[in-house]
Amino acid sequence: MVLQFHSWASAVEAPFWQVLTQRKMDVFKLDDSLKSIFGYYATGHQVRVPGKDATVALPARLCLGTGAFPDVLESEHASTSRAPAFTYPAPGLVKNTNTIEDFKSIDRTALFKMTVDQIWEDITSGKAVLDPSLLNKFLLLTFADLKKFKFFYWFAFPALVADPAWTAGAFQDIGSAWSQTYIQNLHVQLNRYRETYPLSQHGFFLIKESSDNSSMSTTLVARLQDWDTFYAGCNPEQIVVGFADPSSLDSNPGWPLRNFLTLLYYQWRVSKVRVLCFREVPGKQDISASKIFTVEVPSYVPLSTCPKAVGWEKNAQGKLGPRLADLAPLMDPTRLADTAVDLNLKLMRWRLLPDLQLEKVQETRCLLLGAGTLGCYVARSLLGWGIRNITLVDNAKVSFSNPVRQPLFEFEDCLEGGKDKAITAAASLRKVYPGVNAVGHTLSIPMPGHPISPQLYESVQRDVEKLEDLFQQHDVIFLLMDSRESRWLPTLLGARMKKIVINAALGFDTFLVMRHGIGQDHEYHASFGSSPLGCYFCNDVVAPTDSLSDRTLDQQCTVTRPGLSAIASAVAVEMLVSLLHHPDGMRAPADKADDEGDQEGRTQNNQVSTLGLLPHQIRGFLSRFKNLLISGQAYDRCTACSDAILEAYEKEGFGFLAKVFQDAKHLEDVTGLTQMKEQSEELNMEWDEDSDEDI
Repeated sequence: MVLQFHSWASAVEAPFWQVLTQRKMDVFKLDDSLKSIFGYYATGHQVRVPGKDATVALPARLCLGTGAFPDVLESEHASTSRAPAFTYPAPGLVKNTNTIEDFKSIDRTALFKMTVDQIWEDITSGKAVLDPSLLNKFLLLTFADLKKFKFFYWFAFPALVADPAWTAGAFQDIGSAWSQTYIQNLHVQLNRYRETYPLSQHGFFLIKESSDNSSMSTTLVARLQDWDTFYAGCNPEQIVVGFADPSSLDSNPGWPLRNFLTLLYYQWRVSKVRVLCFREVPGKQDISASKIFTVEVPSYVPLSTCPKAVGWEKNAQGKLGPRLADLAPLMDPTRLADTAVDLNLKLMRWRLLPDLQLEKVQETRCLLLGAGTLGCYVARSLLGWGIRNITLVDNAKVSFSNPVRQPLFEFEDCLEGGKDKAITAAASLRKVYPGVNAVGHTLSIPMPGHPISPQLYESVQRDVEKLEDLFQQHDVIFLLMDSRESRWLPTLLGARMKKIVINAALGFDTFLVMRHGIGQDHEYHASFGSSPLGCYFCNDVVAPTDSLSDRTLDQQCTVTRPGLSAIASAVAVEMLVSLLHHPDGMRAPADKADDEGDQEGRTQNNQVSTLGLLPHQIRGFLSRFKNLLISGQAYDRCTACSDAILEAYEKEGFGFLAKVFQDAKHLEDVTGLTQMKEQSEELNMEWDEDSDEDI
């Protein structure tokens, strides 16, 4: 009878699609060229139907798992070492198209012929003799819809067609053909064979049937490349070729035999041979399901050209066509969100910003001081950049005027006196994206010129200690508060701990966004020969004082044009991301456009951030729709970041802060501003006296 083969059925594990997604996003990007891939298969066996005296034949499955792609730094065949136990390798090629239109219009015939030609070349060159796993080569076409988590795919398992066709004799159980002693000896030697040789050799092997099939001393198993020496002096009846058979059918061997027979036919002119369909129950040392039969061709015809081939897999409807794996309903929604959040950012890196350091951005820990309008918008923008760790600090509660201007709050948050802003904002962030580590703290920040009563002394001290701990735990500090004096202590702590500080402040139709320098950075001065950049207070010659008392209603609220806070917040976050990409980091000098027409992102300092210019300060004027890039140097008498202030805080600790909270003029005394003012007044007086005499 004409030999019929049990065709492959693809079995793609769900984690494989996740691996393909990662490769597409991080490695392949827009590259749709053919890539190496590795599948595996196990030998076939039948399973008993529970409660019935019947068995079911399992399909011959070729599987793809998480180890399907070789690691970037390993050799292609190293991936086969990650195949599960009791399985056999099948190398393949995958072509992942960029669009569904490409997937539909791809030249399948040409790709299939190319794969067939490779198999034929491996057979004729003898490469498949040295690495028999190449006989199992397959082709996979895919399109990954990463927004909907749908994967279209189509397998081809090329098999060379014999002409004339192979015919088969009766199939025998292995126990009918050989004695149990011989079978046990054969199994022992097959196990030793698999321990001795690499995985690529395991699926195909040679067997020499002993004249005395009870012999325990004869070597029974060898590699294909040992054919000539192994079978030297043997009768044709002693030659048996074996292969790991994925089929579980009684009279239909698995698909790998097709190309194996072509190899035997071409390399050793084999037109008739006995075949062992090796079938093993994994882990049970049971090979009783193995079959033996004789196969032959009616007449030998030398092969000079590549035979025809078949092998495209049918879909679930039994027709030639692709299959669909829709994983969205099966995936954890949180995991879906993680992948979707990263999608836009990684797409940016594909074409526009190949040097984008997404991992560095995502790992940055951000502390937002202020959970009002600026704080809400900054937090949302940070989420857009994939930042996973956000902490908010505020001492206020959500009021009825907040939700329309502050996108992390809702009307229900205002009821019953209002919820704590920082805690509510953090909870809202987690609702927007469950993967974010968002935490809120209800905490007051002590301010210069705001005296503390004796009974609150310890409470304020604990607040300061808590604030110091939060600074230590974070990489970036955003100053997003309503008043000027509330920014003083965070500015001091940022300078002392050398943290990145981003400051945003609003007027009615103007805004300021700036990055602080890191205090009196003498190392910077020595390296660059110029003064380091200043902080929010470096342009002042007076200490920050109480600006919150005795205010009218319009002064109590931050009265700004509604769109201004969103603009300023976005600019603040973009400034941070640009700073993270600058080679000098926190010490990056201030960039300015060469002129108003500069559109190329050039800098005066020849230092470049991946994202373009990196200014010190951006002053925006919404009434004129214009931004100015300015810079300011650190001031050696600054009331927040000068050496004198940092040394006083280092020496006296909270005692120094208490003096400042009691009377902000203490800052002017420490920095020498008081003395400078007195000297200036004396000079003015002398000038006035001289003027009177002249008159």
